[in-house]
Amino acid sequence: MGGEMSAAAGGRKIEFTNRELVTLIAPMIAEQFLAILVGLADSLMVATVGDAAISAVSLVDSVSNLMIYIFSAMAAGGAAVAGQYIGRRERENANSAGQHLVALLAVTSVFFIALLYLFKTTVLTTVFGQIDADVMEATDKYYTIVMASIPGIALYNGGAAIFRTMGKSDVSLKVSLLMNGINVFGNALLIFGFHMDVAGVAIPTLASRTVAAAVILTLLFNDKLPLHLSDVRSFRFNPRLLKNIFYISVPSGIENGMFHLGRLILFSLISTFGTASIVANAIGNTLGNFHCFAGQAMNLGVTTVISQCVGAGDYDGARYYMRKLTKAGYALMAGVNLLIIALLPTIMRIYSVSPEGERLAVIVALIHGVASIFLWLPSFLMPTFLRAAGDARFTMFASMTTMWLCRVLFAYIFGKTLGFGVVGVWCAHAILDWTVRSVVFFLRYRSGKWMTKAIS
Repeated sequence: MGGEMSAAAGGRKIEFTNRELVTLIAPMIAEQFLAILVGLADSLMVATVGDAAISAVSLVDSVSNLMIYIFSAMAAGGAAVAGQYIGRRERENANSAGQHLVALLAVTSVFFIALLYLFKTTVLTTVFGQIDADVMEATDKYYTIVMASIPGIALYNGGAAIFRTMGKSDVSLKVSLLMNGINVFGNALLIFGFHMDVAGVAIPTLASRTVAAAVILTLLFNDKLPLHLSDVRSFRFNPRLLKNIFYISVPSGIENGMFHLGRLILFSLISTFGTASIVANAIGNTLGNFHCFAGQAMNLGVTTVISQCVGAGDYDGARYYMRKLTKAGYALMAGVNLLIIALLPTIMRIYSVSPEGERLAVIVALIHGVASIFLWLPSFLMPTFLRAAGDARFTMFASMTTMWLCRVLFAYIFGKTLGFGVVGVWCAHAILDWTVRSVVFFLRYRSGKWMTKAIS
């Protein structure tokens, strides 16, 4: 059982057994790992199409990933609202929150993608700058197809978040398997079978995301589920519910968007350090995904558990499960990262890069891997706890402040002014920024102010 704890005054005790926690989080770990593997497979297949295709995918994904970051954060925020209603045993409001979340994601994603199509020429010429004619042609084609997939991935993330809130994370895993399977098979078929250009990469992305959205939303139209969607004709707009969703999801979306923007700025800085630094940064980003995937899964689990505890007024339970999940998270992060560090010599043999590129990549990987063991969880799990409790505005302002001051400003100071290059950038990111974030969010947690931020 969840252990000995007492509910806060006026609340009720929320309990998750160890088996329930494992059942909730294990599929999330598998889903995160699957997404990374599929991303690697995609990049390898794209590399066979040619340099123009590689450049086009990289350029367009820098924009589309920004939108995905924003909508996935909004989905998690909306799921936290539904989770708080579940904790209060207000099933009708929880259902309505889920329906409002899906409607919000549908409307906003279509609206923003319409803008991206309307101003496509501006984006291609202004944001991407002066690029070769063949790269521009491939970029235009990939952009036209892939941008249409953003509403699909936004709705999939919304549906997956709702299933996780119900404790049914195995459903989102199965739909993710379907989506990624269609993507990989489609890429292989169109690239190697039909010898298509960049369209062979884009079409499976559009198809897989659209199918995933259709499947997961269809599954939610099951009135036997604790949270489910109803017929569109029965939808009733509720300003209070929408306000509650905005209260958590909008700050979360802005925070994620600014985080991705900061990454783009740092990439432009690293590109000035030379080819070896660019290669080391790319390898570091790839390994960084593996460093953090277990923690990302724990984040999703924290949202489900803590939102229900806070909704029920069980603040002692929220603290208890935070401690429990943090301990489990440290064990997972240590196991994963120590294994990757041990395998670094073998991993580096896979990459055919210059000795200088390999040297820098190993340093970057060690910095990020070690920091992931000690600093990632307090830096990211703690703000997830605060967002699930409704304290999203504080996490947004704190994250944006530390990112611009510690991660971006000191990346320029360490990397450019002091001459440490790409290593300085990663020190600012994984050591300085994460340390300051950890202190700020831990102090906020200890203050107890998050206990006053639950939705009304």
